Amino acid sequence: MPVKNITYVVIAILAGELFAVPPAPAQGTLSVSNLGQTPVGKAAIGNNSWIAQEFFTGTNSGGYTLNSIQLLMDASSGSPSGFAVSIYSCLVDNSPGSSLGNLVGSLNPTSGGLFSYTNSGITLSSGHYFVVVTAATPVAQGAYNWSSGPGVDTYGGNRWTIGYLYYTSTDGLKWNYFRDQYFQMAIYSTALPEPSASWLLLLGSGVLAYTRIRKPI
Repeated sequence: MPVKNITYVVIAILAGELFAVPPAPAQGTLSVSNLGQTPVGKAAIGNNSWIAQEFFTGTNSGGYTLNSIQLLMDASSGSPSGFAVSIYSCLVDNSPGSSLGNLVGSLNPTSGGLFSYTNSGITLSSGHYFVVVTAATPVAQGAYNWSSGPGVDTYGGNRWTIGYLYYTSTDGLKWNYFRDQYFQMAIYSTALPEPSASWLLLLGSGVLAYTRIRKPI
């Protein structure tokens, strides 16, 4: 095989090894939670009453795979439907940005209790995000109720944090922020491996060899 082709193969193998993401465990590990607190309030959720609770991921440079989120819900009122949970990015003004993906779980959590929502396809970098909830029906028809606690997180030793701000919106586009409630949830994630120095060195060597071959004589 010509040297040029061998270089292509080496670079491809090294890049594949470097950036390949191993399958994440289905459950993941508990990253942050304030479920241990006694609820002190609740807020209504509908298609005209969105809630976005901020959270911050840890400092792992490789990022994290989101495995699942648990929400503590109070009993609903009326006849709501179409409960939806998603993860949003954060804009430079710290308000919710765009959806990174929807989570799968109960579409009708009318009874009070703990409900789980999963999505192992969302990857989070170290930074600022939101858990956003809404519904298909207006609160005048009925509302789901998300329980709130007295403080931020009770489990954040790995640098994950449930923040002290939450935002509300009537349409999912314009947001207003508040500080008087901390909506109760737990987040499970899997830390992704950081690139090793040896693989970075090998990949750099492969690229250098490639550029030497490409250099005109």
